[in-house]
Amino acid sequence: MTDSSSSSNAPTNAPIFSVGEISGALKTTVEETFGRVRVRGEISGFKRPGSGHLYFTLKDDQAVLNGVCWKGSAGRLGIKPEDGMEVIATGRLTTYGARSNYQMVVERMELAGEGALLKLLEDRKRKLVEEGVFDEDHKQEIPFLPDVIGVVTSPTGAVIRDILHRLEDRFPRRVLVWPVLVQGDKAAEQISSAIKGFNALDGIGSVPRPDLIIVARGGGSLEDLWAFNEENVVRATYQSQIPIISAVGHETDTTLIDFASDRRAPTPSAAAEMSVPVRVDLIAQVMDDGARVVNAINRMVTDSRKDLDAASRGLPNLNQLLGDASQRLDDWTERFNNSLKSGINERQQSLGHLSQRLVKPDALIERASQRLTSEVRALKQTVPIIFNERASNLSRLSQLLESYSYQRVLDRGFALVTDADKKPVTSANDLSQGDEVSVHMKDGSVGMAVTRSNMPTPKPKKPNPKAPTKAPDVRQGSLI
Repeated sequence: MTDSSSSSNAPTNAPIFSVGEISGALKTTVEETFGRVRVRGEISGFKRPGSGHLYFTLKDDQAVLNGVCWKGSAGRLGIKPEDGMEVIATGRLTTYGARSNYQMVVERMELAGEGALLKLLEDRKRKLVEEGVFDEDHKQEIPFLPDVIGVVTSPTGAVIRDILHRLEDRFPRRVLVWPVLVQGDKAAEQISSAIKGFNALDGIGSVPRPDLIIVARGGGSLEDLWAFNEENVVRATYQSQIPIISAVGHETDTTLIDFASDRRAPTPSAAAEMSVPVRVDLIAQVMDDGARVVNAINRMVTDSRKDLDAASRGLPNLNQLLGDASQRLDDWTERFNNSLKSGINERQQSLGHLSQRLVKPDALIERASQRLTSEVRALKQTVPIIFNERASNLSRLSQLLESYSYQRVLDRGFALVTDADKKPVTSANDLSQGDEVSVHMKDGSVGMAVTRSNMPTPKPKKPNPKAPTKAPDVRQGSLI
């Protein structure tokens, strides 16, 4: 017979693992099994802390998968993750032992299908419209004939050759090409940097500053043209101080840079045509305008000559007009000479009369000198008398002021008592026992302390005598 209790507690050969060992074994198993996976799902709970790493979850209608993208891979994703974006993430699966869960380390990420791209495009367009990036008021005029044209495009494609060919046919201009990638993860950054670089040129050095910028690319799918929908490219176009013509894709292709640029061209060749006029047409127009100007001047000269001849026939006889004027001038000249002579004679006679009435300055000076001498003599006699009177009055007032001085009172044996604040004490009621006072006499002052007070004791008030009690009236009996 066997004992069931002893058999259940018997030791087994199963190994015992620590929690860390189990976590490590699971991590190795998951990473070896799912070393490279592609997962499609919707981004949710997206976070970007200060460390630069990206944390999010990928979800569908059945499950949720945690995702993380390290800082080094976040800059190479090619897109900016957002909540609600459906993507295809490429990476590896691993576990996070601290929380006993598994997660996906994302290395690459792309939008899942054209529908997601269109949704992202519409959301971005709506945001930029609200910010006023596409406002017509901000757009600049394209120069009529730019001296230097900057082109932002791929240097190896057919686009740059088409632009150069069209410019050569219409009106040759100097072209600066800023080579960039027009497709891929780094294309948007290079395109925005090229636009900013052209604007940063000052034109002082060997490289001139463009008067016009053409941003061009050939046709392609929505994914191929996506770099021109990136927000940094659109904002660089909006902030450009140099007018920009966008020529991206074919005529039916539309990107966000088309709305932010100053003018949109359906093709790169059309952008070149918009940039410059046709030189031959300009020369023909200038020659035609020149011929029209010469003809107009000839007609104007001929008409002016006819008008002059007609006007000259209506003019009076010039000799007759000059004869009358000459005679009138001779008459006025004779009258003027006669008036001038008579006027001078009258002025001379008036001057003679006035000179006879003038008094000689020597006599005036002599009279003034005598008057000054007499006044000086009187002043010398009066000043000592005035000084003596003023001195006598001053002496009298000084004696009177001295007689009113309190010092004379002290000389007669009186004293002046002041308290600790140097104020005069005029009443014994102002002092108390222990107060310090100074007594000033005619030859000095001494300090004293009050030992007792001789103030009269106030007499107590007599109480008011009560009014005499009135005797009761016995003429009327009591009712009680």
